[in-house]
Amino acid sequence: MSLNQCGINPPLDLSPQRRELKPQGTLDFPCAGYAERYAPDPDHSLPWHWHDEFEAIYILSGQLTVETPDASYHLAQGDCIAINTGVLHCANTAASCEIRSVVFSPGLITGGKDTVFAKKYIAPLAGCRAFRAYVFDRQAEAGAIQALVDACDALAAEAAGYEFVVRARLSALCMALCRRFAPDFAAGRARPNQDEERIQRMLTFIQEHYDRPLTLAGIARAAGIGERECLRCFGKTIHVPPMQYLLKYRVMQAADALLARPADSIAQIAAGCGFDNPSNFSQQFRRFYGCSPREYRTRKRG
Repeated sequence: MSLNQCGINPPLDLSPQRRELKPQGTLDFPCAGYAERYAPDPDHSLPWHWHDEFEAIYILSGQLTVETPDASYHLAQGDCIAINTGVLHCANTAASCEIRSVVFSPGLITGGKDTVFAKKYIAPLAGCRAFRAYVFDRQAEAGAIQALVDACDALAAEAAGYEFVVRARLSALCMALCRRFAPDFAAGRARPNQDEERIQRMLTFIQEHYDRPLTLAGIARAAGIGERECLRCFGKTIHVPPMQYLLKYRVMQAADALLARPADSIAQIAAGCGFDNPSNFSQQFRRFYGCSPREYRTRKRG
């Protein structure tokens, strides 16, 4: 199976509701391992998304910030974070970092919804309102962190029977989470709060209409709220103003289009991604990528 790069291409890999569509592993072994180097540019970050699987990330070097709508987690070398199923999250770095991560279905651990593993442990864990994202204690939970590292190593090596090793080590990781959150299992899972529901509607609206003229008022109307409430909602949940998010999203789509449509001119790419003129597009593109659109296209194709 080996380890893959964990980049997400929003138009292809995310639904309008920001759910990740990319399959994780295979039907008979629903688990995928990733190795990635992140840098402070849009090509090397994870956009806001969610998926039905658990995710665990280990920081091999450098620093990484993982965000959920209600918290930011600043991770350094040696840290490990687990993210629950269905939780909206993103990741970025201000410098650079190297990570290992595993995204795996609860079914990999349970073997079926009617097993004791599902009923007693994994279903309550996935449904625990207290568990959205959790950073393991390096000393007290060193065994859980090592379990993730072992699972990544087994996925990379693909030695005979590696699937047994991966499942066993991820089971140990889940058991550590169960021990931590067992007191909260009875409370169940809370419904997404109002801000999360609103932000998902507004992100969906931006993704579907980024190529058209958009205003703050229009984005706010997508969630049935006013401009001031829109600004507050973005600030509280994803910590980026709505128009700044729109700008970054447009630039990222333009970067993809520069490579996917080599016959189109820079002006055509700019217009197709919602920019009113090529000069403004080039200026904003350089701001995010550190080079002109033409230089980016030449470099990537070369």
